[in-house]
Amino acid sequence: MREIFDAELRQVGEDLAEMSRLVESAITRAGKALLEADLELAQEVIASDKTIDQIEASLDERCVHILAQQAPVATDLRVVVSALRMSASLERMGDLARHVAQVARGRYPARAIVPAAEETFARMSEAAIRVAQRTTTLLTTRDLEVAAAIERDDDLLDELHAETFNKLLAPEWDGTVQEAIDITLVGRYYERFGDHGVSVAKRVTFLVTGDFAEDHLS
Repeated sequence: MREIFDAELRQVGEDLAEMSRLVESAITRAGKALLEADLELAQEVIASDKTIDQIEASLDERCVHILAQQAPVATDLRVVVSALRMSASLERMGDLARHVAQVARGRYPARAIVPAAEETFARMSEAAIRVAQRTTTLLTTRDLEVAAAIERDDDLLDELHAETFNKLLAPEWDGTVQEAIDITLVGRYYERFGDHGVSVAKRVTFLVTGDFAEDHLS
């Protein structure tokens, strides 16, 4: 019986890692689609989000089955409950990548981001990709140094998000209302992407350390 239980837990871990790899691909392609007005790439990101959703549904069903049939306690219960929370964060990260791609698609053949803000959003894309890459690494290694690096990248995303507002409020801003809306929305998508990466990082930290501190469980 324990062997079956361990196999189910391993599958949960593999599903989380696969979701994270798909999120990593999605946010990478979404950023490229946004900055280069690549319609085909944007369409791919939007379509592929269904796969992430399907894995989340399967993973959640597996976790519920484990809770109902195996009645895990202590460390095992911690793993299952944390997996449910992390799958929700990863699914949301996939949604946010899709939202970025949808903005790129909606402005095609024009670029959604005006030249004055391109550098900021290029840096946001790079930081978000690092969050996704490190999340995948973290889920497979549980290396707390990687978790700390995710939080640093999230801090950078927060700073860049604030920078987008500085550009919109600058006296020299002469963009349209739609351009301002796009900058506001995409900036928020990237900022929230980082937050969900941190949520996963804190959950893994909880699994490794057993620390129930409130600031580790957001």
